[in-house]
This record gives sequence, structure tokens and C-alpha cells, in this order.
Amino acid sequence: MLSLFRPFAALLVGGSLLLAGLPASAQSGGSPEPEITTRQEADRSIREYRLNGELYAIEVRPSSGPSYYLLDRNGDGNFERQDGGDIIVPDWVRQDS
Repeated sequence: MLSLFRPFAALLVGGSLLLAGLPASAQSGGSPEPEITTRQEADRSIREYRLNGELYAIEVRPSSGPSYYLLDRNGDGNFERQDGGDIIVPDWVRQDS
């Protein structure tokens, strides 16, 4: 029975050693959490997404109709509409993290 346990134990120890060598951000998926500010307007809810103090996305949740995002893909302050889907943090924001 002990001989069956040894390969499993070796895998556990080996996996732990691999994880120990990774930075904390890589272990947790490598994606820093954005700061999200929410405010309510008369006919919609607005969520602003910031990382390192940089505004990179705005989620607009109208009181009626589907939500959409405004995303600054290049860091130039020009926000482009994105309907649905997930927000992917642009490279220009992640460079500082």
C-alpha cells in the first residue's frame, strides 16, 4: 500500500516546488484586480474600471436594454463601444502593474 502512495506523494511535492518558484501574481492567475467605481444616474448605472489609477473601461447599464462597455484600447482617451463580452485589460494599462 505504501508503494502506491509514493508516486502520488512525489507529484504533490514536485507540484509544490513548481508553485513555490512562481511569483504571487502568476499563482493567482496574473490578473491584478481593477478598482471599480459605481455611480447611479437617472436612467443608468455607470461602472468605471481603473488599474494603476488609469481609467480604461466604462460599463454602462441602462435601466432598459442591454449593458455595453466603452473601452480605451490604446491609452489615447478615445473610448470605443463594445457590446457584451468580457473586458480584457489593455496592454497599455498592464505595463505599469
